[in-house]
Amino acid sequence: MNHFTFGIDALSSIDESTVRTITARLEEGRVAYLSNMAFSLNKNETQFLSPNSIDNKSKNISYHPLTQQVRGCEHLSAEQRALLQSFMQRYYDYAKDLIQALLPSYVDSLEVGRTSYRPVEIKGRPSSYRKDDTLLHVDAFPSMPVQGRRILRVFCNVNPHGQPRVWNLGEPFANVVDRFLPTLAAPNPIIAPLLKTLTITKGLRTPYDHYMLQLHNAMKADSAYQADVAKMQMPFPPETTWIVFTDKTSHAALTGQYLLEQTFYLPTSAMQDPQLAPLHILETKLGRSLTGRSG
Repeated sequence: MNHFTFGIDALSSIDESTVRTITARLEEGRVAYLSNMAFSLNKNETQFLSPNSIDNKSKNISYHPLTQQVRGCEHLSAEQRALLQSFMQRYYDYAKDLIQALLPSYVDSLEVGRTSYRPVEIKGRPSSYRKDDTLLHVDAFPSMPVQGRRILRVFCNVNPHGQPRVWNLGEPFANVVDRFLPTLAAPNPIIAPLLKTLTITKGLRTPYDHYMLQLHNAMKADSAYQADVAKMQMPFPPETTWIVFTDKTSHAALTGQYLLEQTFYLPTSAMQDPQLAPLHILETKLGRSLTGRSG
């Protein structure tokens, strides 16, 4: 392992002290790598190990455990969609159980986000630069304001052909902020309410969301930064799992196919050390609160 990642070998060895250490390292911006733990497909689910599982217009197959709706696979039969729903519900249960074991202090505060399945090779996939996940970035969602909450994600490589999911991991979040924040425009107080009224965003885009989205876009748009910034390549082999706060950890997915991912949202107040949150770092740099109305 290295200063970007740390390993977890077995859940049976997790005690209270280890839980505190895992929590602290994740909040610092490191990646928890579970080399001996993975989600296993049932025999009847292996039919989805094909790029044909997804429709031509979608980036991934998405499932929301609260509504049990599956999207991105409308071309499949009703029977296949039902099986795919069960498959993704099982992955959600797997991810939830991992969080319960490794990060129990978060459990009561976690909000459930979407489950995603990505059966298409990411390398070479046509995309605008803002949607190009092969470029280093921190996560921020144009249509889904998080309003200061953390974005916690559980990934698992289920590739049946031995191919790793290869990431780049970039510089610490504070360095990213120092580099790009001076170039970012302040939010326009008119825009956020308008976006909400027009249902372009699912909720009000706070100043925090504004700055995080601009940070995400500025990182991806700066080709010199992408080429020159210090980074480390990290391959995640098949049948491995990793957990990361993707709103703080600078990352890029370079290659890989057949990935499962579960998103959770965590209020900063539920963190072991809220001062490590991107919200606190940005508020300290800007000298003001960022979770009220834009402007």
